[in-house]
Amino acid sequence: MSRFSVALRGFICVLLLVGNLVFGQEKPVKRAKILPFPVVFFTPETRFAFGAAVTATLRFKGDSAWAKPSQLTFGAVYTQNKQLLLYVPFQVFYKNNKYYAYGEVGYFRYNFFYFGVGQENPKTELYGVDFPRIKLNFFRQVRPNLYVGLRYQFEQYDITETEAGGLFQQGRVPGGLSSRTSGLGVGLFWDKRDAVFFPTRGWVLDVTYLNNRPFLGGNVSFDKLGFDLSAYQSLNKKIVLAGNLFTSFTTGNAPFNMLTELGGPKKMRGYYQGRFRDDNAVLTQAELRFPVYGRLGAVVQGSLAWLGNQRDFVRFNDPKTAYGAGLRFTANRRDHLNIRLDYSVGSDGGNFYFTIGEAF
Repeated sequence: MSRFSVALRGFICVLLLVGNLVFGQEKPVKRAKILPFPVVFFTPETRFAFGAAVTATLRFKGDSAWAKPSQLTFGAVYTQNKQLLLYVPFQVFYKNNKYYAYGEVGYFRYNFFYFGVGQENPKTELYGVDFPRIKLNFFRQVRPNLYVGLRYQFEQYDITETEAGGLFQQGRVPGGLSSRTSGLGVGLFWDKRDAVFFPTRGWVLDVTYLNNRPFLGGNVSFDKLGFDLSAYQSLNKKIVLAGNLFTSFTTGNAPFNMLTELGGPKKMRGYYQGRFRDDNAVLTQAELRFPVYGRLGAVVQGSLAWLGNQRDFVRFNDPKTAYGAGLRFTANRRDHLNIRLDYSVGSDGGNFYFTIGEAF
């Protein structure tokens, strides 16, 4: 049986398990709002890519009108270079917000660019990888708006293609042939936002600790501690100022794919995802959000970040910056769920991002 078949079976089994745990049989959902949209893009490492994504927002039958909405998305993309992306991110509030679960189940057969770790500046190198990914976070409310719970994360990261004579073939990339990570941890989630998808006031804090050890099923040992705080303030009836502080710290011998990374559609827009990697990172970003006309809105945003390792901790003398602007279209007016189009610029140039939901 091929590695893809095994991974796909595991993907389906885990997805069914998550659905059963989250929804159960006794709680049918209220009418969900379904938003389908096509996925089309072109990059040098993929050529043309085609696919589709469907996102659903819902509340459970029996929940009060003030219960927070849940969201599930399914996406599937196939490229001209025979790459495949299957992903199901979810966040679920259950039994009038008494329980909260979020995470992602996915399988990826893809190619990425490697830019080095820390202050390394090697020639950009393309590599291929197959990996299933499971991220599960289950919380219970212990007081109003405050949740505590358990986290689990698994990833089997198998490198399938490397460049001749490159860093991967030379063995100079930590975990650069294959790694299997399995981490169990705890977390705290404190949610004081007035809304889930487009807050106008309040704040939300997510604290993460993960312990990755071989006895949990992996083949590496390391620990990660993360702190993610977002705050929102209405400046008037129409303009919202949003800010985010994200920190992540790693100890032990993490493979390169498990180091803290910056770039992509959420953390440090303007850079390729994984453009910066290191043990530690501190990121601040801010957005000014305002309406334009009808369902159309806009933002301007900027980011500032620093990286570090287990020796330097954080290199505050070497900041990374990015800035940009974007448009928003409110696809679900009841819960103010937006389709997001951003263009952001970093020191390497600019990047477009098209996705669902705010960056933070």
